[in-house]
Amino acid sequence: MADRLSVIVVENDRDRALLIVDSLREAGDFDIHVIGEATGLGRRVKALSPDVVLIDISNPSRDMLEELALASGPMERPVAMFVDRSDDGMTKAAIEAGVSAYVVDGLNPKRLKPILDAAIARFHMFQRMRTELMETKRALEERKVIDRAKGMLMKARGVGEEEAYAMLRKAAMDQGKRVADVAGALVTAAGLLG
Repeated sequence: MADRLSVIVVENDRDRALLIVDSLREAGDFDIHVIGEATGLGRRVKALSPDVVLIDISNPSRDMLEELALASGPMERPVAMFVDRSDDGMTKAAIEAGVSAYVVDGLNPKRLKPILDAAIARFHMFQRMRTELMETKRALEERKVIDRAKGMLMKARGVGEEEAYAMLRKAAMDQGKRVADVAGALVTAAGLLG
């Protein structure tokens, strides 16, 4: 994120929107855009590509909450949502939709900056976790393919596991490819040959 954060404020009440904008200006140097209605929110958020989305809703329904959360791109940027009242189900739905901060009891201008900071930090933490999970899944899948290719070589060539892996590694080096790619090609070819 840049030094100067761009923030979209989603608020349909003009007076509350001005209060939020004033609070943000007091808290720091932000590039602020206000969206007064949820219609076309996804398109407008995508066009502006903000660093953070701040949504202020007095009493959201589940459908509205999901629509707003998905439209504001919670997997792409931090989303802070302020509501006047909620129940456990709504809080859970907001978190599952990817909202970084779900604050009940409305928006308090004095708490705005720390809440935005927490939403940004939480977003980055979950983003790192998602990346690590994807990398771990990819590594596990590659390991499975390598093991399968080793097993095929062991059976076809009558060699041990270490020698089968050495064969895969040598083929990978000779071809300038990764061991997982060579193993995948071997497994695919064996599957085609039956």
